[in-house]
Amino acid sequence: MEFFRVKKDIPFMRYRKLSAIISILTFVLAVFFLISKGLNLGVDFTGGTIMEVKYSQPAKIDEIRQTLSAINLSDSQVQNFGTANDVLIRLPLRSDLSIAELSEKVVEGLKKQDSQVEIMRVESVGAQVGDELYENGALAILFVCIGIVLYLSLRFEWRFAISAIVANMHDVIIILGFFAFFQWEFNLTVLAAVLAVLGYSVNESVVVFDRVRENFRRMRKSDVAEVINNAITRTMSRTIMTHLSTQTVVISMLIFGGEILNNFALALTIGILFGIYSSIMVGCPLAMWLGTNQNNLAISQENKKNEREII
Repeated sequence: MEFFRVKKDIPFMRYRKLSAIISILTFVLAVFFLISKGLNLGVDFTGGTIMEVKYSQPAKIDEIRQTLSAINLSDSQVQNFGTANDVLIRLPLRSDLSIAELSEKVVEGLKKQDSQVEIMRVESVGAQVGDELYENGALAILFVCIGIVLYLSLRFEWRFAISAIVANMHDVIIILGFFAFFQWEFNLTVLAAVLAVLGYSVNESVVVFDRVRENFRRMRKSDVAEVINNAITRTMSRTIMTHLSTQTVVISMLIFGGEILNNFALALTIGILFGIYSSIMVGCPLAMWLGTNQNNLAISQENKKNEREII
C-alpha cells in the first residue's frame, strides 16, 4: 500500500560525492571520539552500585556531592533522576569496602544530611559480573555482525553485500561516536538498542537493494545512476511510512519513558535516522563505485543458475 507516490525520480546519485564527504567525516569523527574519549561505560559493565534516593523537596546536588566527598567517595556520580526530588547516585567499586558496606556508608551519610531522605532502590554489580557482561556484550555485537555478513553474502551479489555491510557498520560506529562525544552512559539497554539498529539497518538495506536488483533486470537501457535513483524513489513511500511510525514510538519513549529508557531511545533515534541515510547515500553510491551494472549482475545470476543445475 502506498499513501503517496513520487512520480518523478529523485536524483539521489547526483549528490553521491557530497554524501561520501559527509559520511567519511562523520565516521572519522566518531572513531576519533571513541579513541580519545572512549565510552562512558555504565555500572552494568564496570561494576559498582546504583542508588536511587528521593527527597521531600528539590534535592541539592552540590550538598549531596559534598556529603559523599566527606566519606571519601568524591569519584561518585550524582544527578537528578526524572524529577528535581529524585536523585541517582553511581558508586564505583571500592577494594576496601564490600558492596553492602559501601551502601550502608552512603545511606548513613545521606541520613545525616536529611533525615527524611528515602532510599528507593539499590542495585549492585560485582567486578567479575561487570567484566563478563562487557565481554558478552562485545561478543554479541561481533556475532551479529558476522551473521549479517553471511546473510548479505548469500542474499546479494558481492558488490551489493559489501555495500550493505559498510552501510550497517557505518550506523553502529556513528551511534558509538555520539555516546563517546557526549559521554552518555553506555549500558546494557544501549547495547540492546545497537543490536536492534543493526537488524533495522539490514532490513532497510535489503529492501533498497532488492529494488535496485529488480530495476537492473527491468531497465536494461538505463544507466546505473538512473536505475538506482528509480529504485530509491519507488521505495520512498514505504521508507517514510515505516520510519515515521517507528520514530514516533521511539520519540515517545525518549520523552515519556523516563531516565531508564532515555539512552536506549537516544541510541534508537540516532540509529534509525542514520539507517535511512546510510542505506540510500552510503550503500547505493558504494555499490555504484564498486562497478555494479547490468552486465556483472547478469553474470552473477547466470553463475547461480549453473550452480543450481549442477546441484
